[in-house]
Amino acid sequence: MALSFCGSDRNNSYSVAEGVLNNSCFVDALNLVPHVFLLFITFPILFIGWGSQSSKVQIHHNTWLHFPGHNMRWILTFTLLFVHVCEIAEGIVSNGHMKTNHLHLFMPALMGFIAATTSVVYYHNIETSNFPKLLLALFIYWVLAFITKTIKLVKYAEFKVGIQHLRFCITALLVVLYGLLMAVEINVIRVRKYVFFASPQKVKPPEDLQDLGVRFLQPFVNLLSKATYWWMNPLIIGAHKRPIELKKIGKLPIAMRALTNYLRLKDAYEEQRATDDPEKAPSIWKSMYRAFGRPILLSSTFRYLADLLGFAGPLCISGIVNRLENKSGNETMAIVEDHDKAMYFGVYFLSSNELLQNTSVLAVLLFLALVLQRTFLQASYYVTIETGINLRGALLAMIYNKILRLSTSNMSMGEMTLGQINNLVAIETNQLMWFLFLCPNLWAMPVQIIMGVILLYYLLGYSALIGASVIVLLAPVQYFIATKLADTQKSTLDYSTDRLKKTTEILKGIKLLKLYAWEDIFCDSVEETRTKELKSLKTFALYTSMSIFMNAAIPIAAVLATFVAHAYISDTRLSPSEAFASLALFHILVTPLFLLSTVVRFAVKALVSVQKLGEFLQSDEIGDDSWRNGDMSVSLESCRKHPGATKAINRKQPLRYQLDSYEQPARRQLRPTETEDVAVKVTNGSFTWGSNLSTLSDINIRIPTGQLTMIVGQVGCGKSSLLLAMLGEMQTLSGRVHWSKLPECEMFQEGNISKNRYSVAYATQKSWLLNATVEENITFGSPFNKQRYKAVIDACSLQPDIDLLPFGDQTEIGERGINLSGGQRQRICVARALYQNTNIVFLDDPFSALDIHLSDHLMQEGILKFLQDDKRTVVLVTHKLQYLIHADWIIAMKDGSVLREGTLKDIQNNDVELYEHWKTLMNRQDQELEKDTEVDSQTTLERKTLRRAFYSREAKNQIDDEDEEEEEEEDEDDTLSLTTSRRSKIPWKVCWRYLSSGGFLLVVMMISSKLLKHSVMVAIDYWLAAWTSSNTTGNPDLNEEHRSFYVPVFSILCGAGIALCLITSLTVELMGLSAATSLHHNLLNKIIHAPLRFFDVTPLGQILNRFSADTNIIDQHIPPTLESLTRSTLLCLSAIGVIAFVTPTFLIALVPLIVAFYFIQKYFRVASKDLQDLDDSTQLPLLCHFSETAEGLTTIRAFRHEARFKQRMLELTDTNNTAYLFLSAANRWLEVRTDYLGAVIVLTAAMASIWGSFHGPQSGLVGLGLTYALTVTNYLNWVVRNLADLEVQMAAVKKVNSFLSTESENYEGSMDVSQVPEDWPQHGEIKIQDLSVRYDPMLKPVLKHVNAYINPGQKVGICGRTGSGKSSLSLAFFNMVDMFEGKIVIDGIDICKLPLQTLRSRLSIILQDPILFSGSIRFNLDPERKCTDEGLWEALEIAQLKNMVKALPGGLDAMVTEGGENFSVGQRQLFCLARAFVRKSSILIMDEATASIDMATENILQKVVMTAFADRTVVTIAHLVSSITEAEQVLVFSSGILVECDSAPNLLAQEDSLFSVLHRVHTILTADLVIVMKRGNILEYDKPETLLEQEDGMFASFVKADM
Repeated sequence: MALSFCGSDRNNSYSVAEGVLNNSCFVDALNLVPHVFLLFITFPILFIGWGSQSSKVQIHHNTWLHFPGHNMRWILTFTLLFVHVCEIAEGIVSNGHMKTNHLHLFMPALMGFIAATTSVVYYHNIETSNFPKLLLALFIYWVLAFITKTIKLVKYAEFKVGIQHLRFCITALLVVLYGLLMAVEINVIRVRKYVFFASPQKVKPPEDLQDLGVRFLQPFVNLLSKATYWWMNPLIIGAHKRPIELKKIGKLPIAMRALTNYLRLKDAYEEQRATDDPEKAPSIWKSMYRAFGRPILLSSTFRYLADLLGFAGPLCISGIVNRLENKSGNETMAIVEDHDKAMYFGVYFLSSNELLQNTSVLAVLLFLALVLQRTFLQASYYVTIETGINLRGALLAMIYNKILRLSTSNMSMGEMTLGQINNLVAIETNQLMWFLFLCPNLWAMPVQIIMGVILLYYLLGYSALIGASVIVLLAPVQYFIATKLADTQKSTLDYSTDRLKKTTEILKGIKLLKLYAWEDIFCDSVEETRTKELKSLKTFALYTSMSIFMNAAIPIAAVLATFVAHAYISDTRLSPSEAFASLALFHILVTPLFLLSTVVRFAVKALVSVQKLGEFLQSDEIGDDSWRNGDMSVSLESCRKHPGATKAINRKQPLRYQLDSYEQPARRQLRPTETEDVAVKVTNGSFTWGSNLSTLSDINIRIPTGQLTMIVGQVGCGKSSLLLAMLGEMQTLSGRVHWSKLPECEMFQEGNISKNRYSVAYATQKSWLLNATVEENITFGSPFNKQRYKAVIDACSLQPDIDLLPFGDQTEIGERGINLSGGQRQRICVARALYQNTNIVFLDDPFSALDIHLSDHLMQEGILKFLQDDKRTVVLVTHKLQYLIHADWIIAMKDGSVLREGTLKDIQNNDVELYEHWKTLMNRQDQELEKDTEVDSQTTLERKTLRRAFYSREAKNQIDDEDEEEEEEEDEDDTLSLTTSRRSKIPWKVCWRYLSSGGFLLVVMMISSKLLKHSVMVAIDYWLAAWTSSNTTGNPDLNEEHRSFYVPVFSILCGAGIALCLITSLTVELMGLSAATSLHHNLLNKIIHAPLRFFDVTPLGQILNRFSADTNIIDQHIPPTLESLTRSTLLCLSAIGVIAFVTPTFLIALVPLIVAFYFIQKYFRVASKDLQDLDDSTQLPLLCHFSETAEGLTTIRAFRHEARFKQRMLELTDTNNTAYLFLSAANRWLEVRTDYLGAVIVLTAAMASIWGSFHGPQSGLVGLGLTYALTVTNYLNWVVRNLADLEVQMAAVKKVNSFLSTESENYEGSMDVSQVPEDWPQHGEIKIQDLSVRYDPMLKPVLKHVNAYINPGQKVGICGRTGSGKSSLSLAFFNMVDMFEGKIVIDGIDICKLPLQTLRSRLSIILQDPILFSGSIRFNLDPERKCTDEGLWEALEIAQLKNMVKALPGGLDAMVTEGGENFSVGQRQLFCLARAFVRKSSILIMDEATASIDMATENILQKVVMTAFADRTVVTIAHLVSSITEAEQVLVFSSGILVECDSAPNLLAQEDSLFSVLHRVHTILTADLVIVMKRGNILEYDKPETLLEQEDGMFASFVKADM
């Protein structure tokens, strides 16, 4: 056929005799003019624009803005494009009815499509470069198009073409659309005045875009980019080259920040207070609806649109299959008859029905419907998630503000525990956020279900209702399973917490367990708890697999019920079109019903959460003490939001002050100044902690300005309460507290409000640290001043402690950081109070955890010198009465009231009795002092512990460095040097390890049952296709034959399918369970039996992580992910297989699709992993900030630092929300792309089957192929998401596996247990022959060629400097270290040949750190249950603990708390002695056992050792030489070599022996005063510890030389 514009089938095609406009071809040609005009004008502009743009790199988004009517224009343009597509389709189909080709039927439409596309590209470029003048071209285009289309419409009307003809409707629509677009363009001119007006309006882009830190562009990009998340491309593709970091994701836009949303929610909350009954608590639901209702409605609208479009799929399938079924000869006749009727204007006019009967048109419609449906669905998800995140931010800010105002009594009386607050923050807010995510489902689902059932009824009649009822009846079962799942999870959690507690104890006391050979006993107790946990996990797995089974089986059951019922009830035959459309409908129906149970569960949880939140927000608040604040210089008004505009927040003021002033009630005027020299005055005060019983009564005191006031009294008489009452933390029953106002000059000398002169530096009794560096803890938000900082650190003698920390004062301390001892923590808190530049300092018993030297130093340097020089008012609560002489003013308290007030002299004169009482107390304290100085001071001990903690780390670090370098190359895929391919590889090896630990049989069962199940599923649908295609005639006999042949087979297949669903879901869960069981069992055994060296080089936290987080992932997360992944992958594969079987041509189109899919998943997995990590890592600091605020409330409020902490909380919340938003946007990015791929698969499948149908498959098979193609769109994104999840989760398996390769100790030995005598070692004779020892084959030896002989029953002392190898020798006795040369022979047996269990169970040792385990006292003394009660009591009596234990409830069965915290250190050490005695061993080794106990306990210990162990060999490793001066034999070591060996008196007699040098140094160090002389001059004299701190001093160098 020749192509010609007007067709060549009539002579008058080109004639204009009847008038130019009456020639339809000419009218169509006229319609080409505007399109050509637009293309002609815009192409050069775009070309030039793009050319110049590429040269100056991508324009940054700070020029972006939206012109008025932006979204409207995009929506109209999309509609225009859709109408143009319909116009093209209509033209092509009409053209098919003509004898020759008429190009004018579809050519203008095609040009219109191109022009519309160009218009939107052109508009986008103008908008991003903010250059509105060029919009004039578009305006002219809309006007021209409107005019030409109107002419066409008018002509159609003249020729009696009406609504029944499709082309008339299309033209009318186009006229409307062009008119609307013209209106949009006029509106832009009206607002921006860029043309026809004298002064164009200058517009700046939104504030967020000018701030280059904002990288979350979703609110600012155009509609197309919004719908497809195109703006995410650079981030997601870039992640492949370098990991995404916090810097890369930037800040949140203002509208999404926690502060903005908090103000919205708070306004809604407070409005209710004002309008409703003020007494009644405002409803949180209402506030949430008022603040966030609109986006939820928007999301629901999107959701409804998506759901309705979802039904287009089954209907189009039904149409296509129907047309293919009825393709036969009887159609052509009808066409010829119709043809003449529909000729107007010389061309053919279609009716809309005719267009829809064209299968290709239906296929394109199906594709468009799918694309739109998916776009709307993702938009709905995105809007709810964004709203959910906004709500969470607002709730967190609301909770935080409430925490800052909680009354102290609430916290101390236990009405509000830290646990409750942490739950609110971590759990309840997330529950509400999740509820909001699922919220639109609540009202969308019922609509979806009702629509589905109606359509099914329309297709199949009554039998459809039977199938639907099956689904509806089984829904409650799913709800029941879901609730059961939640319950089981709770019980599992309890068991795993218990197991973790036990594991932690084992790891902390691992050295002791190994030395006593008890590791197996403790290991069994963990395994016992693990068994309970696994039992609970099994129940969990059972319910999970039931839930999965229900999901898979319900649709099969419904289909079976429906089609079998249809075969028996209905007379009409089941056509393929009906069968497959209803099959697709059943697939649609199952999703909402499955989700319904989840949504209902979340709704119930949300109700509970809101109730808890409401109770919390209504709890008591602290009284208003605004008289203590300086007036804030920000008025409340600057912060009130003007309706509808967030910009009203005043930007000049830093946000935190505004938030603060937003919070605080209107200030009262400052109190009139009382007497100037009084800083604080309390008159007739009576205060309570909330029980209405006054804790403090009849308080009349004054605190003089600039002086040192001391508050003294017995424990519990209300000293601390008095401080808190002055700070306004207690509830006032009567009286008042006056704070004097500062002189004006002093208040404003700073010139700003940076120093809040009314804040009080306050150090609590129970120290409170931030999770921050030491420096940040001390400066506490004040500007850093080096000189002042140095002075404070010296005053609190923190320098030696700081020097021990790995990074000095930049070391993180606090919850997550390094654990400091009580004294160190307290000194840091005091340092914080000293450093603050405040007028008033409150110190609450700062000496309680400090030893005497530090207390003195702090008193002299810190309080008397540093604070008094500054003329600061100091209030000091203390028990140390010897400091009273320094006080300017004393307040003595007794039983909650003031006993005396005045100077020391006043009290001496007026209350002699009290003064005398104090004097006796002081004398007693002095005696204690003398005793105190004899022992190593507590501080030295604390520093020792700290040093030990680090040395073990450092030693491990040196070796570790090499290991880590190798590990990093394997493990950390984040280093840039690594090729990008590493980051996108799937860890197949680890997956295989996981599966193999699940057991070979189960893996085979799982794989085979999965494959079988999916084959059966395909078989069911294939059988349905065969059944429906076979019955072409409606004769009744055939129906009988169907019932007897097709129905039974169909039923059998369905039954098999349902059974296989159950089997597969069970096998996956059981395999996961068996893998979890074996992995944990192997991990525990490996770690318990690892050599001691392993625990020195591996941080405890790292080992514990394997048992907590990683085990939890392996237990609960991997099985469902694996199940979901295999299911969705097999579904997609089976679908593609079926389509390829039906229409093999489809495979050609599949290749590019697979390539696209490969790249999408490759990029997404890497980005998703990074964003997931960011989300996890930003969550922890937020939770910690909440708990640390709740702990340090009184301090924060005393310092008046609420605003700073709020600011920090808002920053942390925003950071976490940014990460979460990006993560969910990345998920949307993936889903939109996989959904579009799915839509393309449906289109290609449909087209292939339509074109193939002329010589191919039955219509039933086409239906089968298309139904399968529809399911692909649902499952493609799950394949990628599950793959990404599995990759993250497999890291846990990898980490556990890395521990499984550790070497175990050699427990066997070369001798058999039977060869060792029962009572070995009976004498306790020890021979050490040429012994060399090292910790690791890589390390240098720590003992070199030691030879010694110890007689049976001898008392031997071992000493030497730090690191000389004393402790290594004690470990060598137990074969805990590598003895690579020589041997130790005990009673004739070489210990290296003995099985470890035997050797270690026959010796006893008392370690330096006393370790007790939680359990009974009996269990701690004798876990093996070998000793009788008499034996245990005897041991306790020897250790002088009998009376104390008898007094405890339960005696021997009294409980020991974790770590033995309920006993003092001395008592714990004595328990260890008793433990050593219970084991009647002839050899006892004491490893620096007296290092951490006081003199009294040490004396007991020495005495017991001399008497109870008189006949046994005792080897004492001493850190104080004085403890072994009585020893019968002393071994002195120096750097691993035995240098001296003789009795103690002999060695002391030799002046130059190392032993006597050590003894001398020790004597000097315990002296009270040291005088260093040189040539008759006194060079230094002071306390030994002070002199030692001067590193360059004579004394220090002398001691160093000796040590």
